[in-house]
Amino acid sequence: MTIRLVTFDALHTLVTPRLPIYNQYSQTFAPYLGVLEPGLLKQSFKVALSQVQKENPTYQGDSGAEGWWSEVIKRTAIGAGADPQAVDSSLPQIVPSLMERFSSRQGYKLFHDSLPVLRRLHQMKIHTALISNTDTRMLSVLKDLEIASYLGSILLSEAVGIEKPNAKIFRLAFSMRSESVPTEMQGGVHVGDELESDYHGARAAGMHALLLRRAGPEGDGEHKEEGENLQGVQVVSDLWGVVKWVEQQTA
Repeated sequence: MTIRLVTFDALHTLVTPRLPIYNQYSQTFAPYLGVLEPGLLKQSFKVALSQVQKENPTYQGDSGAEGWWSEVIKRTAIGAGADPQAVDSSLPQIVPSLMERFSSRQGYKLFHDSLPVLRRLHQMKIHTALISNTDTRMLSVLKDLEIASYLGSILLSEAVGIEKPNAKIFRLAFSMRSESVPTEMQGGVHVGDELESDYHGARAAGMHALLLRRAGPEGDGEHKEEGENLQGVQVVSDLWGVVKWVEQQTA
């Protein structure tokens, strides 16, 4: 079997917040809402994000991604104990600040292995792509972190109107390739940190899949589902594990 395409998730796979998201929210909130307890912010953000994702998938809504995130930010602040009136009056300042912060290296950084692994795959003549349930700001992040040029195609859920685990977004990555010889789905492997969206989604689409579970503090941000069953799941502890797996398939 020859692997011709490796697709990656973005958040907690190739990139990670420079500081925990709740800390960055706290820094931005402080001048307008005072200091909110970090533990409450962390929990409130998780709840708010989950609610808005269910209500408006793929960043739908009249105001696009900014309106979508405005609702997440508002619910996060109020859920952490901020005064609702103060939140409403300060959103016009808070939302643009956070949107800008998370559009660049100010809000995100690469994992230590992201760029070296992308370079290694290119040396191996393996095509790479990105499939992410994020809004279009992620493209700006990837460019600012100087890895966009290593990704043959970049599929962001807001832009294509499809989210993982929908098989269509994985198949789209194959249809967008410029290679004259088409690659079957079995010639590709997807790498990500979410068991359902990344691993099972890719497998259902006909691809191979590797679930990323980084060890130590670097793995803190990964999407680990409560009571998740990893029996029979192929797990790698870093992105070099992806390179090793690809080499084993073509040996």
